[in-house]
Amino acid sequence: MRSSALGCWLALAGIAPSGAFAQAPGITPAGDPSVRNDTIYALAVDSAQHRDERFVFLLDDGVIRLEPDGSSRQTYRQVVQILTPEAAKAWAERTFGYEPGRERFTLNWLRVLKPNGQVLSAKPGVLQESDVAADDDTPVYTRRRVIRASLSNVAPGTLIDWSTTVETTKPVLNGDYYSVWSTTTGAFTRRSRLVLDVPKGYSPQLVEINLPRPREEVDAGGRHVYRWTAQDVPRPARVEPFAADSGDWYSGLRIAAPMTWDRIAAWYSLLARDRTSITPTLATKLDSVVHNARTLDDSVRAVHRWVAQDVRYVAIELGIGGYQPRAAAEVLQSGFGDCKDKATLFIALLNRLGVPAYPVLLHAGPRRQAGAPLPAIEAFNHAIAAIARPTGYQYLDLTAELTPFGELPPSDEGQFALVVHPDRGEPVTLPLTQPAANRLATVVRGTVDDSGFVHARLEITGTGAMQYFLRAATAERMDSSQQAATTRQLATLLPFARSDSLETFNGKDLTAQPRISFVVDGGKLFTISGPTAVLAVQGMGPGATHQLAELSAAGTRRYPIDISKVNPPIALDEETRLELPIGWQATLPSDVRATGPFGSYAVEYRQTGRELTIKRVVEGASGILAPDRVGDLVDWFHALARDDATAIVFNRPAAK
Repeated sequence: MRSSALGCWLALAGIAPSGAFAQAPGITPAGDPSVRNDTIYALAVDSAQHRDERFVFLLDDGVIRLEPDGSSRQTYRQVVQILTPEAAKAWAERTFGYEPGRERFTLNWLRVLKPNGQVLSAKPGVLQESDVAADDDTPVYTRRRVIRASLSNVAPGTLIDWSTTVETTKPVLNGDYYSVWSTTTGAFTRRSRLVLDVPKGYSPQLVEINLPRPREEVDAGGRHVYRWTAQDVPRPARVEPFAADSGDWYSGLRIAAPMTWDRIAAWYSLLARDRTSITPTLATKLDSVVHNARTLDDSVRAVHRWVAQDVRYVAIELGIGGYQPRAAAEVLQSGFGDCKDKATLFIALLNRLGVPAYPVLLHAGPRRQAGAPLPAIEAFNHAIAAIARPTGYQYLDLTAELTPFGELPPSDEGQFALVVHPDRGEPVTLPLTQPAANRLATVVRGTVDDSGFVHARLEITGTGAMQYFLRAATAERMDSSQQAATTRQLATLLPFARSDSLETFNGKDLTAQPRISFVVDGGKLFTISGPTAVLAVQGMGPGATHQLAELSAAGTRRYPIDISKVNPPIALDEETRLELPIGWQATLPSDVRATGPFGSYAVEYRQTGRELTIKRVVEGASGILAPDRVGDLVDWFHALARDDATAIVFNRPAAK
């Protein structure tokens, strides 16, 4: 499988013409019989005509031979023309990888040459194969091997020509296969080709996205061969502000075996079937974990906290262990486990309590904009658990030690997932927290003296996605020096000179409200000048005005608008209440309010007697708008641009 930043192919300049297209080429270290090197090298560009490019691809090529059992032979080749010193430095080091036992890797060639074909380096100056090192903070143990190559004589004007073959001899799941191919490379690409060779009658699942020309297909020798080609694929134009991660700027395809979610669920269920057995030691541990629980719900919460926080997270991806969880008793004995190990332990203990729970497979990380993936185990990189409740599933990520019971970390929310039942797979979409629940509130209450110095208490609370930096800061007990450092760091929210009297909470107490409070003192917040005092404020106006200029410069809107890039799906509350000296009177800026598909924004300025109040509330949103809704986007920034106040001026009594 290859997730390429690269492309496809045309029957021009050294590639066998369409009339000769009958079967996939057999590429070996001796070369590619379907490509003439001299004509590919002759495609080198004039760097003066590509001043915005660091490098270009003269050739981007892939040949895949896929079998019904999921075994495959994948050969990829690139010919890269280096245009700048920065590109020379980046391309002089190459890295490849494979998994021994399941895959065989061959470096067919890796050379540096001139466009006229003169070889400057016939092979890497240094070539080393090694294991992937395990990170100390979040250890990942894997059998994957890495080949690192250091190239000589790479400089602007030279070409790098490389080819590798990876043969998958033992698929993890019989019949499973998945690959992504991108015609859009991020750089100008002269020639691009992808060849897919499968047995006749075998029907891979194909998703084609904005391809520049129809695919070619031919039957030969009991095989069915697909070919996608392209030429002179431009580097994507500058993406418009707030563009969604979709649109006609991207061209590529996805390939998967004729697999089903039910088959994937049955495979994983079989792997995990005997891993939830309860041993006497596990039963004893469960009794101790739920010893103080008064209700069944208390017991479930206690098990969740113990597995999430007391079983250390270590990713173990050795062989089938990358997919098969270890037995619950083994996880208990070792004291550590990866995501599927911890989910399996949790499920085993809940089943012991009589609570039905199931493993859930998903791909944690940025959410997909284009719907559900094709059925393949490559669709997943994470495992969590689902408790079956009368009203539906309750999802729990046992690797998220600071996520309260009943919530999911942001990387899990909204994802396509597969609930694994013994007899079937149930595709679901994980719940997504609404913006109002992802709230960070900052409150300042204090007094101002006649010289403009402020004494105040600052309080910060967070919920949803905005709770985690507070929990992380307080997850471990802090000594006095650590408390001082924390208050100094947080006090940068206000330009005060000193901070102390930190009030905090236990970040690992998943029932505790995430809240930090401390005193700030001795800083001069106001500037005094004769009969006036000035308080600097910063609204959204300058940023909104800049965005309006960017939108105007972009011209006619072409791409969809990602609402979350305009105003993220979180809520921010800021409130400042200051008791002013006697006689101070403010000239207040105008309030500003904005609502629409991008969420809401409001700022209010008030003086009631001696109390000055400034409130700012932002609530984001999510979703995709069509390009013709750009008028709504412009209106949003025009509304924010009205919040252009930079200061509040106060009249103050004359000094006596």
